[in-house]
Order: sequence, then C-alpha cells, then structure tokens
Amino acid sequence: MKVGIVANILQDKSLGEALEYFQKMGIQTIEPGCGGYAGKSHVNPAVLLADQEKLAGFKQTIEDSGMTISALSCHGNPIHPDQAIAAAHDTDMRDAVRLCKELGLNTITCFSGCAGDGPDSRFPNWVTCSWPEDYLKILEYQWNEILIPYWKEFAAFAKENGVTKIALELHPGFMVYNSETLKRLRAAVGLEIGVNFDPSHLLWQGMDPVSVIRELKDAIYHVHAKDVRVDPINTAINGVLDTKHYSDEINRSWIFRTIGYGNDLAYWKNIFSTLRAIGYDGAVSIEHEDSLVNRFEGLEKAVRVIKDSLIFEEKTEMWWA
Repeated sequence: MKVGIVANILQDKSLGEALEYFQKMGIQTIEPGCGGYAGKSHVNPAVLLADQEKLAGFKQTIEDSGMTISALSCHGNPIHPDQAIAAAHDTDMRDAVRLCKELGLNTITCFSGCAGDGPDSRFPNWVTCSWPEDYLKILEYQWNEILIPYWKEFAAFAKENGVTKIALELHPGFMVYNSETLKRLRAAVGLEIGVNFDPSHLLWQGMDPVSVIRELKDAIYHVHAKDVRVDPINTAINGVLDTKHYSDEINRSWIFRTIGYGNDLAYWKNIFSTLRAIGYDGAVSIEHEDSLVNRFEGLEKAVRVIKDSLIFEEKTEMWWA
C-alpha cells in the first residue's frame, strides 16, 4: 500500500508547491480534485484536454515530483434535481474520465449522488426511514427512474474510456451510503461500480469498518484515511443524526478528526491489516477535515500514524508453516 493524500487540502497552493510539500512529508501518491464539490484548483480536466501542451506540462510536473496519481476525484451530485447542477457535475465527471484515459488511469472517486422526491423537485431528498410509506415511494422513484439508469449509462461511458473502477464514497446524504446500497447498485450496473472506502462516514452511522471491508472485499477500489470522534454524551442525548454546523464541535454528536485523534493506532492497524487480507494493495489517501487542528499540524500527525500502521512491503513466505 502507498501513503496518499486528498490533494485539495492545499488548494490555495499551486500544484508544484503542493507536490513539493507532500513529497517532503513522504507522501507517495495524490488524489487531486477534478470538479464537483472537490473543485479544480490543481487539475482542470477541460483545460488540459483542450491543450496538449498544457497536458504534457502537467504530466511532466507529476513525473518530476516522483509521485503518482492514485485516482481523479470528481465528487459531485450528477443526479441533483436541479438540472443545471446535475449537468455541471456530470460534465466534470466525464471530463475526469477522459483525462484518466490520457493519463493511463483506471480509477475515479466520486459520490453516487442523491435525487429529489419526484420530477418537479428542487432539492435532493435523502430517505432515512421506511414509514410513512411515502418514503418507500420516493426510494422507488429515485432508484428505478434516476439512480440505476444514470449509472448504467455512465459506467458504459467510463469503460469505453478505460475507467473500470468507479469508486463511490459511502457518504450519508447520498443514495449509496452503506454496504447494502453499494451492493444493490453494483448488482444493477456492473463491476465498474465499487467503493472509495472511507471509514469516517461509516463510524458515525454505527458501522464497523473492518466488518464492511470483509463484506465488500474486491469491490474496494480506493481508500481514504479519515477519522471521526463520536461524542458519547451528545450521542446519548440526541443520537447520531446531527445537522449542527461542523464548527459547533462541543455540541455535535460527532466530528471529523485527524487520524489518531478519533481512534487509536491499534484501530488503524486492524483496518490496514484487514485491507491486506482481502487483497487491497493500493493508495490510502489521507483526508484532513479536522476543525480542531491546524491543517499542517494535522496532516503531519496523520502521516506519522499512517506510516506507523500501514503495511508497505510484500509478504514473506510462511517459513514457520
């Protein structure tokens, strides 16, 4: 496995400056934002695809850094009921796929998206319960008329361009947010649909990341390293569904934390060991979204934890067996 980074943590720096900083820290591979909510501060696929000279310069910059690209991030909502938003995010995703082809990459990271409750909706509707039965009708519409048709067409487009791994982040607020919903979409669309495994979103929902790894196995196409601290007092009072702003740390039921500040080293070693056991040997992209820690200090601490717990070398023969 390799130490990676969600590169938009340094979106205020040039690509060259960001790569230099990452390289000095011992990070080996990057996951740059290419549109949608991730932005395009380091990589704008439309610009690179339209100018071979700029594309060549981009490739040279990456090569000179000694780093690689693990995947292109295009986290958006391509099935948003606002057609302008949906179209913009869909365009970003398709441009990211086309750029993957130029770069020889086969993986994008993204969200499944979330549809509205009907053809005249203005906003997404994330359904979290089955009663009253109105919610089941919404789910039927969302899955059968929007989600599955969209991803069938997009997966075919991606495959035509050499992208065989669409790594969906299991994220609440979007329609694919747990093991069951991922497996349902994968069964309907095909093996192009997989997972960008991010334990932070699983933890606060009450899932066990190691159990999810064992359940999804070869559907795991990419990995994020982000921690969460679930507040036992606030959760005991209000549960885990929390709409308070992330900056209201003391009152929220959970907040994102720097690696090692939500769970200890043994927890991360168990995750990485289980990933190795199911055959994953790709990037582990650190995603820093900790509002209590300076981003540079937080990233440096996260890298240390990852280096201490990630498994880098090939296995040796079981000489004792």
